Amino acid sequence: MNSDSNSSSSSNSGLFDYMVNNYVEWHESITQRRKEDELIEEAINIAVVPFVTSPYQVPFTLEPTYQRWYVPRDREYADIQLYNDYFSPQPLSDATGRLGASTLQKCTAAIQMLAYGTSADAVDEYLKIALSTAREGLAHFVEGVVAQFGPEYLRRASTMDTEQLLRESYVRGFPGMMGNIDCMHWEWKNFPRAWKGMYQGRSKTTTVILEAVASQDLWIWHAFFGTPGSCNDINVLQRSPVFSDICEGKAPEVTFNVNGNTYNMGYYLTDGIYPKWATFIPAIKHPQTGKHKLFTKKQESYRKDVERAFGVLQARFAIIRQPSLAWSTEILWKIVMACIIMHNMIVEDERDGHLHYDAIEFINDQPQNLAGSPTGNNNQPFTVRSGRLDRLNLNVYMENRNNVRDRETHIALKNDLVEHIWERFGNE
Repeated sequence: MNSDSNSSSSSNSGLFDYMVNNYVEWHESITQRRKEDELIEEAINIAVVPFVTSPYQVPFTLEPTYQRWYVPRDREYADIQLYNDYFSPQPLSDATGRLGASTLQKCTAAIQMLAYGTSADAVDEYLKIALSTAREGLAHFVEGVVAQFGPEYLRRASTMDTEQLLRESYVRGFPGMMGNIDCMHWEWKNFPRAWKGMYQGRSKTTTVILEAVASQDLWIWHAFFGTPGSCNDINVLQRSPVFSDICEGKAPEVTFNVNGNTYNMGYYLTDGIYPKWATFIPAIKHPQTGKHKLFTKKQESYRKDVERAFGVLQARFAIIRQPSLAWSTEILWKIVMACIIMHNMIVEDERDGHLHYDAIEFINDQPQNLAGSPTGNNNQPFTVRSGRLDRLNLNVYMENRNNVRDRETHIALKNDLVEHIWERFGNE
């Protein structure tokens, strides 16, 4: 009995101790947590509350804002400087009220890029025009030049133009010569990579070909641009419309005498790659006799007119001399045509300085040879008539085409020219 009572009292005391210990631990944890809360509240009161209650307020934004980066350009000062140097512009205001780039600034940038071959961002230093503005201005400038002045300065030779060409060629010893034909390559740097095989020629560079006909005064009468650089002069000729007016009967009809024989079609001086057509007269490859050597000397001398025209064109417009940075053949074509138009403008303005003879004396010596002219006679060196536009049918077209490609006429005309030049210049 005593043992049972002792075990019961010991178990009760153990349970009591366990409950007391749990209470003590709980109380200590609560006390520690209160102390931590008091420390946190004290830290907030010291550090945060004075900053919040101060007059300085931190701006609150939902998301960060970024200011757009731009290059400050003083367009107003550049326009005034351009006015003081050259022009009198009337610039327009943009949407913000600032004066935008004037028309003269854009045209000056385009001409500077054409003449000096500079990149679009190089004009920013003086004209204060961005790269995109200069590039768009160049595209609009060349397009406007071609549209406005192309019909006049890219025209085919009219009746009066043909007479002038025949007078010059008669004085030089080549009756019936209409000029010189040749091709020039313009390197294309920013070409599409998929087109490299088509535009890469034997020079291992991608180029675009320009075919041109030039006269003694360096006027370019025919320009055909856009053929890939992998083609040669013969491939370009097959695509070129240089003889389309003759085949269609639109070109002026030319008749001239050489060595007692009459021919009814003008011709061009060429190099050795061109085919033996009635409209092409190349030099003799290996001249042996004195006649052939003299003919080759004269032919090679006069054939350099088109080479000089290419050289002058590249000297005046360095953009053609340097690799092109454009991305499409369309803008390349517009640039080339605009340069040729402005080149012909300069030739027209300076044409009298290129003549090596007095045209008035020659005209008095040889009266004009128009059909129906009251002073015309059968002994005149050439005759020019207007083309007949009513002869547009397939039979006539094929007949004219065959006459252009006639090999026998080519051989006969070349032999007559050899005799004519020997008779005229053989005693020199």
